[in-house]
Amino acid sequence: MKILKIDHLGIAVSSIDEKKNFWTEALGLQLEGTETVEAQKVITAFLPVGDSEVELLESTSPDGPVAKYIEKKGEGILHVAFRVENIEEALAELKEKGIALIDQVPRKGAGGAKIAFLHPRATSGVLVELCER
Repeated sequence: MKILKIDHLGIAVSSIDEKKNFWTEALGLQLEGTETVEAQKVITAFLPVGDSEVELLESTSPDGPVAKYIEKKGEGILHVAFRVENIEEALAELKEKGIALIDQVPRKGAGGAKIAFLHPRATSGVLVELCER
């Protein structure tokens, strides 16, 4: 598996509109717009930072994973995403090593990326996302 870089940090927020000002006004980052990912019940907003990004995630449903996360732990860092060269090979390698996977095969994420999540029980409680763009 070849990890190319940290692609983005995912941050769970109750409202992108209410929380974006810190990122745009206080830090001076540029919001690239929002995208709804219906399959994941989220609205995403990306803010580039050099070669990486901050991703704000707002739930579109009270039973969505981001809403459940906020209910349990509050707003904050939801996941760290690593860009990989080949996501299918990365998942196969991790599975062979006995790493618990949430996604056995990649799914479509924001911006057309192929994504897959590793289970936090295998990563010291950190939700890790792999993505291929």
